Amino acid sequence: MNILVCLKQTFDTEERITIENGRISEEGVEFVINPYDEYAVEEAIRLKEKHGGEVTVLTIGPDRAEQALRTAMAMGADKGVIVDIEELDDAVDEHTIAKILHATIEEEDLEYDLILCGSMAVDDGSSQVGPRLAELLEIPHVSTIVKLEVDGDKVTVEKDVEGDLEIIETKLPLLVTAQQGLNDPRYPSLPGIMKAKKKPLTRLELDDLDLDEEDIKAKTEITEIFLPPKKEAGKVLQGDIPDQVKELVQLLHSEAKVI
Repeated sequence: MNILVCLKQTFDTEERITIENGRISEEGVEFVINPYDEYAVEEAIRLKEKHGGEVTVLTIGPDRAEQALRTAMAMGADKGVIVDIEELDDAVDEHTIAKILHATIEEEDLEYDLILCGSMAVDDGSSQVGPRLAELLEIPHVSTIVKLEVDGDKVTVEKDVEGDLEIIETKLPLLVTAQQGLNDPRYPSLPGIMKAKKKPLTRLELDDLDLDEEDIKAKTEITEIFLPPKKEAGKVLQGDIPDQVKELVQLLHSEAKVI
């Protein structure tokens, strides 16, 4: 089985995030594999261990994104492909990413029976790239899966639907997006880390792909990024219970505006 995993390197949400000029400052930021993509990598490796085959990991980004591929290969992926898009600066959206992924798969003739992506990226939360890529490849897709079983070319998935489950039966080739709960990603072992340094990694630039400027022109634009407002300190009501109730109702109406 040939399995392709599309992943993204994102900032570690456990770290302090700083906003400068409406953009996230990369100074001192720790970058990791997008957590939802990590579920996709783990599931791909488990399928390879069960059915045999090869796992290819694919990413788009600056040079530092190579580390995300090396981590995935240390977990057990076999090879990686990275496309450098630094020349695009910030003029990138989900349409752009899906187009570049599609062109890369075509250019590198990457064979796949199954494609796994994360259900979303923690730095934008759009949940668009996987479905867009499936549409370009003209293959079916199922999003937010929490269970995956493959038997020959038959696939059974459980899809998370706001806390409920849908059981879907389909066939390969197929693209799925991984939701939290699909698995518990493994930590790379020391031997795995050493082996990952020698695994094949292909580096591409936009000029290597059959794309023109209009193909990858972003359809949307981020005008500003900002942190949520700090929570105000709670208010302690004093006095007799009837007076507290009256004040509470007034505050819920005038300040919280929930009644």
